[in-house]
Amino acid sequence: MCASETPAGPAPADPGHVVVIGAGIAGLAAAHRLLENGARVTVLEASDRVGGKLLPGEIAGVRVDLGAESMLARRPEAVGLARAVGLAGRLQPPATASASLWTRGVLRPMPKGHVMGVPGTAAALAGVLSEEGLARIGRDADLPRTEVGDDVAVGEYVAARLGREVVDRLVEPLLGGVYAGDAYRISLRSAVPQLFEAARDHTSLTEAVRALQGRTATSPPSGPVFMGIEGGVGTLPLAVADSVRARGGKILTGAPVTELRRTAPEGWRLVAGGRELQADAVVVALPAGPAAGLLRAEAPAAAAELAAVEYASMALITLAYRGSDAAALPEGSGFLVPPVDGHTIKASTFASRKWGWIAGDDPGLVVLRTSVGRYGETEILGRDDAALVAASRHDLAEATGLTAEPVATRVTRWQDGLPQYPVGHHARVARVRAHVAKLPGLAVCGAAYDGVGIPASIASAHAAADRLTGHPVPGRFGGAGE
Repeated sequence: MCASETPAGPAPADPGHVVVIGAGIAGLAAAHRLLENGARVTVLEASDRVGGKLLPGEIAGVRVDLGAESMLARRPEAVGLARAVGLAGRLQPPATASASLWTRGVLRPMPKGHVMGVPGTAAALAGVLSEEGLARIGRDADLPRTEVGDDVAVGEYVAARLGREVVDRLVEPLLGGVYAGDAYRISLRSAVPQLFEAARDHTSLTEAVRALQGRTATSPPSGPVFMGIEGGVGTLPLAVADSVRARGGKILTGAPVTELRRTAPEGWRLVAGGRELQADAVVVALPAGPAAGLLRAEAPAAAAELAAVEYASMALITLAYRGSDAAALPEGSGFLVPPVDGHTIKASTFASRKWGWIAGDDPGLVVLRTSVGRYGETEILGRDDAALVAASRHDLAEATGLTAEPVATRVTRWQDGLPQYPVGHHARVARVRAHVAKLPGLAVCGAAYDGVGIPASIASAHAAADRLTGHPVPGRFGGAGE
């Protein structure tokens, strides 16, 4: 749900003109929903393209994602939006879901029987942890309760219950794949809310995990966990933008908003790219920093809270190989890398194995990608593209034995790509909502609030649109990063 905030009530006959600032997936989803709710919509985007962190591209003539590559399918928002804009026939689950963990110099099968790396039993992490680490998990049942209070860092809590080895070898790489953050800073309440609630109800952490697993076992979810789109998830915002235009909405790129002010009695005036616009309502669908800049004049307290939200930068290195050169590549969809092992890359995806449409574009080509950069890692991202490719190739060779020269490489940098959810993030978001609620006709949404994944961003956009147009808004959803 977003920080928006006029009370829900009977839908007005004419919601009027709503301006959406930002054409990432959240802004486009908000525009799509506003049009469904009867509003007139203009979307303003500072850059020359729509889509934000979702970016389709190509390498060696094969279509690939240069940003996020999959979306959680067990939440309905992203898959539902894809279907609504005509992509139902292109939705595809991963061709393989088996992943590995590159730890202590060996690729090991990703353990099962855990919740974001937190096991229900020591046996679940056999082969990943040392004998000492496994024994430490077993002592969890004998420890007194560890109070989580209003919030606690994931790493701090799990290490106190199960030992640091669980955090460093499994929790850290799994959370790093979602947030590019530090497990010892990331909020348990915001990042793994189901585990936070279970920890409140149980003395033992392993018992809490088993309780969660038991509930899942009694009513197992159907269908794949994740979903992709033929041609790349980056095609989703393009399809949403086409739908917005087809419904009469306007999308203006190269139109950075430099001023946002209220006008009497309840309207808004915006200055964007040298033009002035009037609006009945505004959705600010920007990252926290730019949103803070726009809100400073009318909502200084909300702006101050948003300005304090930190971001992690990262880079994706995409490499294409001749199939014959990569024939010995291990099975599976790729691997995660615990930072404690000291390698440069934090993960690698075997994209041609994971997505059937990539393999279908050129069966004689093998496409891989690696990711580098976590919160606070400025040195790595300061290297030039050639150095990042070389570091990726070095780690790939060490992990998989792949030493061949790639036929093509691409480096895509995402500066301030992922908002960080430290301890107390939920309280910060609540304060932002309280401040924004004082301004009728204003909503904010996006990855900085209740989840960094595509479905969570779309859900926040829908909630923003529904509140501004007087439609009922469902109860607040949990984050969990997706």
